Amino acid sequence: MSDLASKDCVPCKGGVPPLAGAELEDLQKQLGDRWEVVDGHHLTKRYRFANFVEALAFTNRVGELAEQQNHHPDIELAWGRVRLTVWTHKIDGLTESDFVWAAKADLRESRE
Repeated sequence: MSDLASKDCVPCKGGVPPLAGAELEDLQKQLGDRWEVVDGHHLTKRYRFANFVEALAFTNRVGELAEQQNHHPDIELAWGRVRLTVWTHKIDGLTESDFVWAAKADLRESRE
């Protein structure tokens, strides 16, 4: 398990700036190339599956994760694929919790 995946999401109370610069780059490196940072604002990743049933099962697993962590992504479900997009709405940008959530979501990809 990555260091990020071993942490928990921390609720953002607002009033803090979104991540930028070296902090953002460091977290992106920790997450690896599995996720794309888009315009320094949000993270996105597309997962591929053999069929709709597998994609739906993954969607349900990340939905459970969202509830556990109280951190909710946008989820796009289609036949054989799921796209996740995550950012912290309260500050309209990225926090460490977004990267934590992304790392945890990757752990749910291969679960049965």
